[in-house]
Amino acid sequence: MTEPHPWRRYVAIGDSFTEGMSDADPRTEDRYVGWADRLAAELSTQVPDGEFHYANLAARGRKLADVVGPQLVAALAVSPDLVSIVGGGNDILRPRVDLDEVAASLEEAVATIRATGADVLMATPADPADAGLLSSLRSRHAVHTANVHSIAQRQGAHVLDLWGLRALRDWRLWATDRIHLSTEGHRRVAQAALTALAQPVSDPEWRTPLAAAPPVPRREQAVETARWARSYAAPWVHRRLTGRSSGDSVTAKIAEPTPFGPQDLPDA
Repeated sequence: MTEPHPWRRYVAIGDSFTEGMSDADPRTEDRYVGWADRLAAELSTQVPDGEFHYANLAARGRKLADVVGPQLVAALAVSPDLVSIVGGGNDILRPRVDLDEVAASLEEAVATIRATGADVLMATPADPADAGLLSSLRSRHAVHTANVHSIAQRQGAHVLDLWGLRALRDWRLWATDRIHLSTEGHRRVAQAALTALAQPVSDPEWRTPLAAAPPVPRREQAVETARWARSYAAPWVHRRLTGRSSGDSVTAKIAEPTPFGPQDLPDA
């Protein structure tokens, strides 16, 4: 029998992945649910009602400096006993990035959290091997994945291994922007996070890939790629060139540790 987990105050920090894009919350415009909310809801079921508190400080567009800077400071200020820290993805997307520097900053943050006695959940990027134009990032993602595992081993952290979750190589688990997960993708990642924390899952089939999809004609693929480039890639490049971010006006969706449970999810 699995022992009840020890956590009562979980704080999530990071970028759009942890904010929950694109797992839309139908109850509120421009708000997302995401794997971290879903993980918090699952963890809450193992403790007495009202004793589990959760905050999510992540915001889209944030680079690692913000995650290990202001977000980390705010997280530690509320004395969490579990922190998920996922950052570096936006840095890796830049034309130039020092992956050793990313790893060093991330490890320093993890060590700081661990020194308080809190547990840490990190995450690798997903494998972009089947991601079309984004597959060119595979070597960077592979190095960052290796770094995350090494940091976790040295610091005694848990790892949410998205690289090894082959189901995520199916584009039906991703949103139309091809960068953020769909609701089903986030749901599966929450189950993977529970596994990383050695907790029981509510869906034993979370690893199982979707049934094979019918083949898509090349012409249709080309049309879809062109549409994606116009709708998502071009605006992203424009924001980079003008020094703006999609998250410039975004603040933390759950800024303070708050009682949280399955009833707080839209599909409860």
